[in-house]
Amino acid sequence: MIHANNISLRTGGRVLYKDANFQLKPGEKTGLVGPNGAGKTSLFRLITGESSSEQGEIAMPSRWVIGYFSQDVGEMRGSTILGEVQKVSAQVQELAQKIQEYERRLSVLDTAPMGDDEMAELLEQYGDAQQEFERRGGYSLDHRAREILTGLGFHPSELERPIESLSGGWKMRVALAKILLLQPDVLLMDEPTNHLDVESILWLELWLAEFEGVLLMTSHDREFMNRIVKKVIAIEDGTITSYSGNYDFYEKERELRRVQLLASHRRQQEMLAKEEEFIAKFAARASHAAQVNSRVKKLEKIERIEIPADRKVVRFEFPEPPRSGDDVIVLAGLAKSWTRADGQVVPLFANITTTIRRLSRVALVGVNGAGKSTLLKCICGDVSPSTGEVKIGANVELGYFSQHALDVLNPAQTIMESVTEVIPNATIGTVRTLLGCFLFSDDDVHKKIGFLSGGEKSRVVLARILARPTNLLILDEPTNHLDIQSREILLDALQGYQGTIILVSHDRHFQKALANRVFEIDRGSLRIYEGRYDEYLEKCESETRTHFQAAHES
Repeated sequence: MIHANNISLRTGGRVLYKDANFQLKPGEKTGLVGPNGAGKTSLFRLITGESSSEQGEIAMPSRWVIGYFSQDVGEMRGSTILGEVQKVSAQVQELAQKIQEYERRLSVLDTAPMGDDEMAELLEQYGDAQQEFERRGGYSLDHRAREILTGLGFHPSELERPIESLSGGWKMRVALAKILLLQPDVLLMDEPTNHLDVESILWLELWLAEFEGVLLMTSHDREFMNRIVKKVIAIEDGTITSYSGNYDFYEKERELRRVQLLASHRRQQEMLAKEEEFIAKFAARASHAAQVNSRVKKLEKIERIEIPADRKVVRFEFPEPPRSGDDVIVLAGLAKSWTRADGQVVPLFANITTTIRRLSRVALVGVNGAGKSTLLKCICGDVSPSTGEVKIGANVELGYFSQHALDVLNPAQTIMESVTEVIPNATIGTVRTLLGCFLFSDDDVHKKIGFLSGGEKSRVVLARILARPTNLLILDEPTNHLDIQSREILLDALQGYQGTIILVSHDRHFQKALANRVFEIDRGSLRIYEGRYDEYLEKCESETRTHFQAAHES
């Protein structure tokens, strides 16, 4: 068990948490939540021992192994994908060497006899090493490494590729595989679903369900949190509070506790007002001096209830878009292929023929690399198809959020200037209201784009897109970099949007709330599911569960 006892930490003069206490038990799966800058990463570092608290301590068994997955993958070079993952097994390999040494010493007893006490100690050490080696999965290391990599989206034929050939997103998967292969006692995970497609997320959920150690994780994926965690630790307003439930329970319970706190604050204020009124009224009377002094001392001892600041969110009423024709997009025999440096033609998808009608909300799905982003680029005209045709319907006004949308922002502009650029005739009040909807208020609107975080830049781009009267939104991973609150704001806006939407997102909560059709690119072909995303997801979950069980049984 991990015990945090009265820990206190500050940064730059700001208190992150004070006199905080919590426990993490083996088998307990806990979500760590809090606004950016609250101290979540700092808490991970306290647990790993990378840093220490100003006060208090975090205690755990000294022999426990900690696995920490962060967004910093570190250096990866000089090995294959499989070899890179197996590097993490240094401790297991060290145990194997110890076991070999113990076996060697036992095999030469005839020529090198030892006393009873020495023999008992050697046998105990040998048994402990074997037990730990088995617990760490030493006898099945290669098999488990391949199983984990396959579950995270790597094809078995790719595992001998050089690690340098991978993109940053795929290296993140390798880093995650290394931590899972470690099979630690304590698993700390910072946004583990970033860069994962739905199939890999579903596999990871099944893996974590069987994990028996301590799990503490952060995630902006609400569905993932709800499915995995049964406890939430929240860092808010300088305190650490535990909630016994998933993320949805945490949100409801936090609001309930806030209502109760407001009620207690109101009662306390009423009591204080009465006491202060009595003191003011009788302070000058000698006959009431004892009573006045008693009440003054009473007020001095009372711990005043403070109400934490509440983040206000303004709901922006987006302008009603112009009406488009009934047939918004017509795809006729669309195909795309790439020519590699060696001249080989690599097909991505072929013979895509379909019509997207007005007010459709299409979830475009498929594994990473299936061609989702390329298909969207063909529709938007950024990429020419190899064959086939894209017809855009009458009066269609298109807004497009690409995976590289942040690159279009001018780093020298302020947030206010950037949004005003796309709606030059809007009043300052209108622009401020829009920015307030996306959590930019007061002096925040005058921040330079170049100094914003990835999440802040995403909110600026989305504000720019949704401010204009478009009737077709094409959104390629708009929730990347956004925390849960920002995702809920965007979801609320899109649910009230009176136009057509094509959406690529690995956020299942997001897709469930929006999509009424599902387009899946699978091995170069387009499959269309007429129905809600929930139904499609059930099919994916069933297939992933079958593959997961088969891999375990093999």
